[in-house]
Amino acid sequence: MRQPMLKINLFTILGRFERYVIFYPNPPGFLGQSINPHTGRRHPSSRSSARTRSPAGRPSPPKTHIAQALGHLAVRQGAQVRFAKTSRILADLAGGHADRTWEKRTRELVRPDVLILDDFAMRQLNATQADDLYELVSERQKRSLIITSNRAPSDWHPLFPNPVVAESLLDRLINTSHQAIMNGPCYRPNKHPRNRTDKQDSPKIK
Repeated sequence: MRQPMLKINLFTILGRFERYVIFYPNPPGFLGQSINPHTGRRHPSSRSSARTRSPAGRPSPPKTHIAQALGHLAVRQGAQVRFAKTSRILADLAGGHADRTWEKRTRELVRPDVLILDDFAMRQLNATQADDLYELVSERQKRSLIITSNRAPSDWHPLFPNPVVAESLLDRLINTSHQAIMNGPCYRPNKHPRNRTDKQDSPKIK
């Protein structure tokens, strides 16, 4: 039997729900009802999309780690998962336009059961990037998508040069997904050895 493989190389041992100590009630309709972080009682092939974001202007809580943990959990349940920064995905698709492999590269992004786009909507998009995102999201309508962002969805629209493309894409992303707003502290300072009293301490989300 073929073992499930993890696509891309950004999953780490910390990207597991078992290493998180969660001190807040699970967001309704997301971690609490859609997935139990400690038992994973949801089949990864169930079509669902999720967005995690932190309030604008605040240090970033560990939304990337939570997204990785969801991906890690899906892999353990037999799904194929791909994780990448949104900017890397767009750069890869741009290369496809240059060497005429865009369709092949897009198919590779559509294929996984779960695609995780980290740091979505970080900066202004050009027309080609916006079109590429629209095509990718449209092609993945029957597959799961996880997005992390530091911006609220209401701030995404101005980043797209074409309002029609923006409206169509954001309608697909926002109206068919669960949203988790993370208000916890930034996790990165805790990763520095000087800030850790025990290297085995679990990351904490408040």
